[in-house]
Order: sequence, then C-alpha cells, then structure tokens
Amino acid sequence: ILKRPSRVGVVSLSKSADLALSIASYLPSVDAVIWINGCSANTVFPLYYKNRQLLPPLTFDPDKVIRTQSGAVVAKYAMHDPRKEEYRATLVPIERATAQFLFVASEDDLNWDSKAYMTEMVERLKHGGKQNFESVSYPGAGHYLEPPYGPYCPSSYHVFARQPVMWGGEAGSHAAAEVHMWKKIQEFLRTHLRCDAAHTNAKL
Repeated sequence: ILKRPSRVGVVSLSKSADLALSIASYLPSVDAVIWINGCSANTVFPLYYKNRQLLPPLTFDPDKVIRTQSGAVVAKYAMHDPRKEEYRATLVPIERATAQFLFVASEDDLNWDSKAYMTEMVERLKHGGKQNFESVSYPGAGHYLEPPYGPYCPSSYHVFARQPVMWGGEAGSHAAAEVHMWKKIQEFLRTHLRCDAAHTNAKL
C-alpha cells in the first residue's frame, strides 16, 4: 500500500489482487488500485470485516488441476467460473468503488485465467457507466509480473498448493512485459496520487 497525504494507492498481485479490489470497494479512502494477474472474485477464503462476512469464497475443483511431465501443476482451469450464476455472489462489487483502477493481465498466465477475469471486470464497469479504469494485457507473459530485470520464474513451489506450480510465459515476452508494466504503473500512480508536496523521482 502506497500513501501520500490524504491519498492511498494499492499495488497487488495474484491472491492479493482480489483483496485490493475489496479494499477499494468497501473502504472509501482508497484512490488508486493496481490489479495484476488476479481474480475478479473473492477467492479461497471468506472475506470478513469487523466480524461480519462480506463475501463468500470462490473455490476450485482439484480434479481440474493439470499435472505436467515435470511434476509441476497447472491450476488455471481449476477455479470455478465466477460469471456463472451459482458463483456470482463471490464477485467483488467494484462498481461501488470510487478509486481509479489499472488492470494488468498476462495472456499466458497458468495460475489464474487473468485475461478472462480482467475482461469480466471491464465489461461490468462499462455496463455500470463507469470510466474509472485502464486495462492492459501482455501476450507471452506469465503469472509473476514483477518489477523488471529480475530472474524469469516459469515455475516454483506454491505454499497453498503445497507443490510446484507452472506460472507460464516465455522469457523474452515476459521480460518485455515487466519493463512496459513498470513504466505504466509509475505513470498511473503519478497521475492519481501525486500531490503538490515535493516528490522523489524513481531511479529505475
């Protein structure tokens, strides 16, 4: 979470992305949210605030997890579809948020169906007459979109799954996506969080 006087921004990736959506939807003090490769619904655990459940969890079907020859698994197709009527109660009500959103999705994400979730959110906001969002997607990029120039990570051990998982992506396309995304993030935060106080320019 990034804070400037009277302004708050949230940067999120994976599971934390649906938490960031919820923060913006239920707490009015959030001004900007960056959602990277997450879900449009509240996932895995119920969402509580002050001892009251706000959203039920979107769960997954373990039988739809795909095991690869390497032993790592692809979880992308295991989550239930939040667009289906029986799971719509798990969708985070982003229509009520006043924050500005930047949605970032990798088209080769093997952990979540991030591009589909992003499309669902954009369509929902447009249907509600909202214009408080930007969206960008990256062909050939995998799940772990992070600040650029770090090592590419195609798979690793997943603490929740308790086994190695495939993150997807192709090294060159993934690296290029991180460079572009990082510039996009800085531009977005400067636009929506900048105040008149002195600021420090990023050195990266």
